[in-house]
Amino acid sequence: MAAPKPKKPTTVLIVEDEAVIRFELAERLRDMGLLVLVADGADNALALLEANPDISVLFTDVRMAGSMDGVRLANQARRRWPPVKIIVTSGLAHLDIEALPEDCIFLPKPYAPDELTSALTQLIGGGRPHAAGGRRRA
Repeated sequence: MAAPKPKKPTTVLIVEDEAVIRFELAERLRDMGLLVLVADGADNALALLEANPDISVLFTDVRMAGSMDGVRLANQARRRWPPVKIIVTSGLAHLDIEALPEDCIFLPKPYAPDELTSALTQLIGGGRPHAAGGRRRA
């Protein structure tokens, strides 16, 4: 009998323009056993999504420099890579979450580490986002 193939770790792309936050998030997710790619803006994120079909979760901030913000990035990612799960975060007081793609989790800043862990666990486990605690409709 053949041995079962080991499960590949989930690959998460973090898009955050603040280097310290990007580094801390990457370390936290690596500690969870996830593979982590990082981008400092939407243009780099799109290039990484194009080059890495193993990316299964996109975690993006809304406000960043470059050709588009995180809301536009999330919508473009949903159109081009429908299987990719998306978490959008922001500290903006007046963010129109209705502009986010379907099946996306919105995580308002500041968020506790366990809120991020819970959102990732839900998405990675195959669950659909639900409307509670800042989460987007399914």
